[in-house]
Amino acid sequence: MRPPEQDVGARVASAEDLELVGRLRAGDEAAFAEVVGRYHASMLRVALMYVSSRAVAEEVVQEAWLGVLRQLDRFEGRSSLKTWVFAIVTNTAKSRGARERRTVPFSALVAAETEPGRPAVEPERFLDDRRRWAAPPHGWGALPEALLVSEETMTEIHQAIEALPPVQRAVITLRDIEGCSGPEVCGQLDLSEGNQRVLLHRARAKVRRALERYFGEGLGS
Repeated sequence: MRPPEQDVGARVASAEDLELVGRLRAGDEAAFAEVVGRYHASMLRVALMYVSSRAVAEEVVQEAWLGVLRQLDRFEGRSSLKTWVFAIVTNTAKSRGARERRTVPFSALVAAETEPGRPAVEPERFLDDRRRWAAPPHGWGALPEALLVSEETMTEIHQAIEALPPVQRAVITLRDIEGCSGPEVCGQLDLSEGNQRVLLHRARAKVRRALERYFGEGLGS
C-alpha cells in the first residue's frame, strides 16, 4: 500500500528532509544509518501497537525499512519524511496484526472506542446534576518538578498508555510520544478528525487518572 503523503494541515517536507532523501536515493550508506538512528526506536513503538510481541514488531520494522528503500522514488515531499516513514510502518504493522489476530478489524475497534455513551471521565466524579465536580482533577503544581520528570513517573505513564484500548493507545502514542500532528495521525490511522479528538481526549483522561492514583497523597486524593 502506498503511504499517504499529506492531509490538509500536515507538515510538509523540510529542506533537511529533501536533502536526506536525495542522499538516500544516491545510495549514501551514512544517510541510511542517520535515518535509521533517527526513527528506528519510534517505528518499533508504533509497530508494537498492532502486533503481539517485540520479536514480531522487530520483523515489521525490518520489513518497513525495506519498504522505505523500495518506495524512495515515490516520496514527493508533500509530507515530512517522518510522517511518510511512519505511514509505511503503520500500514505494515496493521497488515501483520490482522494476519495474527484474524478477528476484530481496526475499523471496528475505532467504532467501539468512540461510542458516544462511553464517558472519558468516571461518572462518579461528578455530582448528580453532572455539571459540577464531586472529585475534580488535581493540578500538578504542588508536586516537585523532579518527581514529575522522574524515571518512576515516566514508567507509570508508559504503563498507563499500555493499558489503554488499542486505538486510544495508538492515538496517544503518535500524538504525545512521537509528536505527530492531528492531521498526520488521521492519515496514518485512517481516522476522522472528530474521532481522533475523541480518542485522544479519552486516552489522556485515563492516563491522567492513572497518575492521580499513582501520586496519591501528594495530590491530596
